[in-house]
Amino acid sequence: MSLYQHLKQQCAQDWAAYIEHDFVRQLGKGTLPKECFQHYLKQDYLFLLQFSRAWGLAVYKSEDLSSMRYAQAGLNAMLDTEIGLHIDYCREWGISEPQLQALPEAAATVAYTRYVLDAGLAGDLLDLHVALAPCILGYAEIAQWLARQPETVLDGNPYNAWIQMYLSEEYQQAAQTERELLDSLGNNLSDERIAALEKRFRTATRMEISFWQMGLDLAD
Repeated sequence: MSLYQHLKQQCAQDWAAYIEHDFVRQLGKGTLPKECFQHYLKQDYLFLLQFSRAWGLAVYKSEDLSSMRYAQAGLNAMLDTEIGLHIDYCREWGISEPQLQALPEAAATVAYTRYVLDAGLAGDLLDLHVALAPCILGYAEIAQWLARQPETVLDGNPYNAWIQMYLSEEYQQAAQTERELLDSLGNNLSDERIAALEKRFRTATRMEISFWQMGLDLAD
């Protein structure tokens, strides 16, 4: 069993609560209140800024040229493309770039992003990627899960573009590449090391659950 599959198996209940969260279900049905999605988009912008810092940290934590280039590509993609696309998408939902730049971070955003950064600072490259995995790989699985659900609505669903973005071949391939890296870093680990990674993965997954809940609750 791969490291990623093992980590998911060891926190199966939390993983299901994340992948099948009510926020996700309402997205699929198209019934999520607009203001909840807008709140999520605003905080996701702030998340992406911190996510970029995590990719920068991955460059620093890398010990070979290949890993450094992979992390640099992730950082470049975030700063040069992904954040800009997110700003454009937010604009479609009535959220301007000045509004995004003036936003305060919600407690769930601070907790999640700083946890990821702390994981990378305190640990090694594997610790950082394990903390990032629920986001990068989880969103790919969420899109696949939604595509399989009979109650998911595509035609006329205001959130269909979001679903299709993470269901796209480009994102699914990026997730596959990340999964392969995670598994390659996770070879020949001691039981003690695996136990520590299980804890880290479970915590990051719980942070993702809180991020969804923040959107539903419109929490600051």
